[in-house]
Amino acid sequence: MTRGIYIVANDRVLENAVALLNSIRLYDPEVLIYMIPFNEEYQQLADIICNVHNVKIFPDLNLLNQFTQKIAEIFPPDFLALPNKMRKLAVWFGPLDEFLYIDTDIIVFEKIAENLNLLSQFDFLCCDFHYKSEGLRNVFSPLVAEENIFTTEQLADVFNSGFWASRKGIISMEKMEEILRECATHREYFDFTSGVTDQPILNYLVLKSFARRCNLVKLPGQDIGSWGGSSHFQEKDYILYDSDRRLKYLHWAGTPLKGGAYWKLWQHYRYLHEGKPTLWKKLLLRR
Repeated sequence: MTRGIYIVANDRVLENAVALLNSIRLYDPEVLIYMIPFNEEYQQLADIICNVHNVKIFPDLNLLNQFTQKIAEIFPPDFLALPNKMRKLAVWFGPLDEFLYIDTDIIVFEKIAENLNLLSQFDFLCCDFHYKSEGLRNVFSPLVAEENIFTTEQLADVFNSGFWASRKGIISMEKMEEILRECATHREYFDFTSGVTDQPILNYLVLKSFARRCNLVKLPGQDIGSWGGSSHFQEKDYILYDSDRRLKYLHWAGTPLKGGAYWKLWQHYRYLHEGKPTLWKKLLLRR
């Protein structure tokens, strides 16, 4: 059995991807990591992370292209703000038997893949307080509750799509396509008002497909924050703590990274193995 981590990235998010990978490798030098290219513009990033971080490129680029074409066929042109974000759904058909998906605007503070041990009990894991702080916002419209598309218990399991885990083989491509087509015919179910793309669709897919779900923050003693917009976390030795409890990760979802409460911490991880660029170097890099 192989287990590891997937990211979706391209050259545009190079800086964030390097910071994330530096943090992952600091705590786990050996874990398998695969990058799913967001589009064709990823060679600059690949040259760095494949050599420095031992990241592998998703091996079946043909599958990714076919999946992208299928998404374009299923959803109307104005349905999804950034259709290529849906490429993350290909993780269920990739080389890893157990996998953790992580967005690039995240840094981690532990051997993060050890959380996959819980997949012996569950089919899907997440780890955030979206259900508590945001409710259905940026996931579903009120209609989903009003029409009992999902139960109240199910709707309490909505999650942020930037950090989650699952297992290969628990959903077929045919079943996924069936559910995606269902989504495409019911735009009224979803809340895209803030420009999200994959999060509403992924939530619908997970609630429809996997009964054995677990949000780690609901486990005893694990109700630890992770949002970059929370300014109360305390830093010690470049690790964040919520009171006296160590964060698993920090995610700048929907909140500015640069200039925020943890900007210097992000810079630490970004330049962990190289000197922080001077203003002169930054100007040269922009040319």
